[in-house]
Amino acid sequence: MKQISLVLITILTLTTVYGQNSFYDYTTKTLSGQDFKLSDLKGKKVMVVNTASKCGLTPQYKDLQALYEKYGNSDFVIIGFPANNFLSQEPGTNEEIAEFCEVNYGVTFPMMSKISVKGKDQDPIYKWLTEKELNGKLDSEVQWNFQKYFINEDGEFAGMLEPKEKPDSQKVIDWIEDKKPTVN
Repeated sequence: MKQISLVLITILTLTTVYGQNSFYDYTTKTLSGQDFKLSDLKGKKVMVVNTASKCGLTPQYKDLQALYEKYGNSDFVIIGFPANNFLSQEPGTNEEIAEFCEVNYGVTFPMMSKISVKGKDQDPIYKWLTEKELNGKLDSEVQWNFQKYFINEDGEFAGMLEPKEKPDSQKVIDWIEDKKPTVN
């Protein structure tokens, strides 16, 4: 009985110390300020991308939108998280970001409120994405705008791609089409 109690205390302690252990445990805000529960994405593959509107990689919005138009349905979704962590390349307000994305790239995939993807004010979702102790798979650092993280249908970490890797690369397509269980 003491062993079972010790195991339960350990599990509770780890949950308290390390927080959520599934992507689905988080809630964020959309660009318009509405709550967005990631648990609503259960059963879908998710690509999470930190975005910026004044970056050399900003044209990836076009590729992201094309990928979303081709595969975005009940099984796949892209979520954009604007961030101003790299050379102030996302200086706009949420309203300005929404207008930029719509006018310049016709973005229809979900865009979240501007956050920090690294540093002391790192958003909890990105803490989960970048820490193996939380995501169970990989420690990583967000290197630049348009780094891509992948979550499987069960809310588990499925991989990460560098910022310069195109959103519609064969690695991504193979993952979306169930040809590979992870992306890397």
